[in-house]
Amino acid sequence: MGRCKLLAVPHFIIFHEAHLFAPDPSRSISEAGSEAAEWDKNTWPELEKLARSHPEAGVHFQDTALYNRTKDINSGTGEYLAEKLKSEPWYKDIVPDFKQIPAKDLASGFDNGHYFTSVCINTAIYLPWLTSSCLRNGVVFQRQVLKHISEAAGMHHSGDPADLVVNCTGLGALKLGGVEDKNMIPIRGQIVVVRNDANLMCSTSGTDDGEDEVCYIMQRAAGGGTILGGSYQRGNWDSQFDPNLANRIMKRAVDLHPALTDGKGIERLSIIRHGVGLRPYRQNGTRIEKEKIDGVWIVHNYGHGGFGYQSSYGCSQKAVKLVGEALSSES
Repeated sequence: MGRCKLLAVPHFIIFHEAHLFAPDPSRSISEAGSEAAEWDKNTWPELEKLARSHPEAGVHFQDTALYNRTKDINSGTGEYLAEKLKSEPWYKDIVPDFKQIPAKDLASGFDNGHYFTSVCINTAIYLPWLTSSCLRNGVVFQRQVLKHISEAAGMHHSGDPADLVVNCTGLGALKLGGVEDKNMIPIRGQIVVVRNDANLMCSTSGTDDGEDEVCYIMQRAAGGGTILGGSYQRGNWDSQFDPNLANRIMKRAVDLHPALTDGKGIERLSIIRHGVGLRPYRQNGTRIEKEKIDGVWIVHNYGHGGFGYQSSYGCSQKAVKLVGEALSSES
C-alpha cells in the first residue's frame, strides 16, 4: 500500500479545566499494574518535556500537595481514588520529588498526604498549540456532520476514501451510528476561575459536602488564572453553573489553602468566570481497539473520563499501534 489516507473524528463538548498528571480528585487514578497506569506512565515524559522545553505549549511545572482522609476510603470518591489514598502510590517512582507530608504540615482534618512536582496545562494555550503542530505536519482540518461512523471514510480531503478512520468522538460515541456505545455517560464538572495566585497545586481525597463534590486548586500557566474545583456528577448533562455549588467550591478552596486570599477569606477571591464541563466517561473503561464497520477499518480511542490529558500520549501510542496492525492486514 502506498501513502495511506487516515481520517480522525474528534468530538468537542466543553473544555474548562487545567489538567495534570495523577493528583486531581476529579480524575480516576489508574491502578498499579493496569494498562491505564501504563498509559499514564508513558504520557508523563512527554508532558515533562513540554514543561521543560516548550513554554509556548502552555504546560508548566507546579509544586503539588495531596491531602487524604482515611474516612474517604469507603466513600464515592474513594471508589476511584484507591491508588491515591495509598501512602506509596505507584506513580511515586514517576513524578519528581515525591515525599510524605509531615504530620505537622497537614491541613486541618487530614490524616496523611504527599508532596511531589507535577505539571499543569493551560488548555486555552495547549489545544491551539496542538492544532498548530498538526497543521505544520500537513494535517487538514474540516467540520462535517455524520450520522454513522462509516460515513467518515468518504470525507477525506483528497476526495478518495480514507483507508482507516480513528474514532475520538467522546460522548458523541453514545449516539453515533455504528458505535452507539451505551456505556458512555457524562460526568459533570464545575469550576471557578479566579485571578488569585495559588503557588501550589493541591487537592483532597473527599469533602463533607457530598460524594459527588471534590476540592482541587490548579494555577494555569501564562496568566491563565487559577482553577478552583469541583464536582464529579455522574449522568448529569446540565451545562449551566450552579451558584450554590460555586460558593461551596470557593469556600473549600480557601479553607484548604488560605494563602489563596492571604488569609482574608472567600470575599477576597477575584472571579474571572464560572465554568462547566462534561467528562466523557465510559463505564467499562476506556475503549482503544480496532474493528471493521461496513468494510471500513475503525480504530476507537474514546471514553477517557477526566484523565484524557494525563494518559493522552500513552493512549495515542496504543492507537497508533492498532492503526499499523489494521493497515498491515490490508497490504
